[in-house]
Amino acid sequence: MGDVLPFKKPKLSEKFQGRALCQRGFHKWLVEKSRRFDVKQGKLLTVYTCARCGATKTEAI
Repeated sequence: MGDVLPFKKPKLSEKFQGRALCQRGFHKWLVEKSRRFDVKQGKLLTVYTCARCGATKTEAI
């Protein structure tokens, strides 16, 4: 016999969990360490990405 898979439809609260906070401006910002330097301006940058929705923001030092 094979494995039994659940065919239950996910609830809306499970589907959009954490996105209501991001829509109201409460992002969960994490520092992205792969991109650190801006070539055009020659400045160090800090790139932040939201862990919930994937939005990005940058700050120059």
